Amino acid sequence: MRKLQTLAAIALAILLSGLTLVFLMAMRQLPGILAALVAHGLDGDTPAAAVQWGTTGRQATVVGTARTLAGRAAAAALGAPGVVVVGGVVDLRARATWFESRPLFGRRVVVTRPRPQAAGLATALEELGAEVIAFPTIAIGPPPDPEALARESKDLDLFHPWDLPVERAIEIAKRCESAAFALDKRVSNSEGASVSCQQWQFVLANSDGFMDGFPTSRHVVSCAVIAAEDGQMQRDDWYVSMRSPTDLPRPEAVGEYAGRRALARLRSRKIGTVQAPVLFEAPVASGLIGGFVSAVSGGSLYRKASFLLDSLGKEVFSPIVNLIERPHLMRGAASSWFDDEGVATRDRDVVRNGVLQGYFLGSYSARKLGLKTTGSAGGNHNLILESGGSDLPGLIRTMGRGLLVTDLMGHGINLVTGDYSRGAAGYWVEGGEIRYPVEEITIAGNLRDMFRSIVAIGSDTLTRGSRSCGSILVGGMTIAGN
Repeated sequence: MRKLQTLAAIALAILLSGLTLVFLMAMRQLPGILAALVAHGLDGDTPAAAVQWGTTGRQATVVGTARTLAGRAAAAALGAPGVVVVGGVVDLRARATWFESRPLFGRRVVVTRPRPQAAGLATALEELGAEVIAFPTIAIGPPPDPEALARESKDLDLFHPWDLPVERAIEIAKRCESAAFALDKRVSNSEGASVSCQQWQFVLANSDGFMDGFPTSRHVVSCAVIAAEDGQMQRDDWYVSMRSPTDLPRPEAVGEYAGRRALARLRSRKIGTVQAPVLFEAPVASGLIGGFVSAVSGGSLYRKASFLLDSLGKEVFSPIVNLIERPHLMRGAASSWFDDEGVATRDRDVVRNGVLQGYFLGSYSARKLGLKTTGSAGGNHNLILESGGSDLPGLIRTMGRGLLVTDLMGHGINLVTGDYSRGAAGYWVEGGEIRYPVEEITIAGNLRDMFRSIVAIGSDTLTRGSRSCGSILVGGMTIAGN
């Protein structure tokens, strides 16, 4: 307080000499500074102003007097960083608002170009008064090779609109949920059943004269229920997604299967830490393929943020693994005859006998790597893991002893190192049979090792998004429990 009083006395002497005071970093002390000046004899009607974020697109100014400024600044929620101006120069504001009169003042502009290309644009925008937010997400470069563009439209049977009244959709959802409840009285609660019908039109054009598009549709029935017994509750769900509503199963089948999955998890227990084979059920096995796709996609490769750098032509999976891409499947979940740049898509082997045959590249990432686009801008198209001869019960018998994983939690995958660690739930297997459900465990390994130790791939193929695969048996992982 004594320092503030001394400051006020010095400041008052300066003001009385006809000069103007500017206080830097004073917003927090603003009420005390002005009160001290007035207490030392400053006229309470002396012009005063507070300016936050000065000379930027976020600049905010409040004008008042030595007596009123603190209250006005608080009402306007002005804070740091800011300056306080006290003196007659404040009256010149009406004639000197050079920054606030700029045409883009008060506007916030996001610049998405990469940094080397954004500097000139950002400077020009700031000179016009805008607040520029640099968010480099894209690159400006030449369009795809014109020879690679799709030139022939194809009908892949992707559009099947569903004229579904709301009342009918509610009826279907109720039938789905009721089937789960009717299964067993232990299915005691529900997170709901849903029915959705979606349709849209996709059109792409570029400066090379490419322009094409197609309508698509997708329809989904889903159900999530809770089973309870002896104070323990378990949740599970199921959904089916199809291009055509005629391909959807009966809603009762979806609800009943969701109920059976929840019931099977009752009386789950913990297990001790052990090294054992792990069988990923098809719905979660798709995530392993997703991790592979991310590791061999252009963005990860040219940034050198992948554990599969320079793996083209090398064995990255067990020799039993064959992974193919089929973009032109009729009614396929990810079918298209061109990618997000207009480049023609084509059938190809991505992995053959465990050996990596191709990356996933758009035009930009291909140029960065000195390679050619694979028609993968926007993602992969109907990636299919070729199955073996065993269904899920057959894989369980093959495993003999180990963990069947049906649910995964968290996102513990490091694409740079390949380290893999995720929370899991499922079933413990002994003697080739499921013995009991388990929960609150963690499975860990390294994707490089896991891919190479795949023992078998199931025939229980399931499509989730752009990927189709069966259950995957991995030879050994760390299973952390009690």
